Amino acid sequence: MLALRDLQKSLPIRGALLMAALMLGGCSSQLADYTPTDAQAHPREPGTYLPVHDLPPDRDQAIIPPDQRAKIEAELAAARDRQSVAAKDAK
Repeated sequence: MLALRDLQKSLPIRGALLMAALMLGGCSSQLADYTPTDAQAHPREPGTYLPVHDLPPDRDQAIIPPDQRAKIEAELAAARDRQSVAAKDAK
């Protein structure tokens, strides 16, 4: 019986706290729109689509020759193997 009385006393307090939290939450969403006076103004226009058909210009650099590419891939594979062996040894 005592627990029921405590619940009845705390229920209005909890309700008031919930109402206050909801009211303050509504105010904070409006406060988020304010900007400082020294901030740059953001354009209020809707987003535009990205230029899908605009291609980047051709590269001035040549493609890596196959022999140099094979050498780089071999160095990367060797580094990967060294790291995997070091990781196994660390465990």
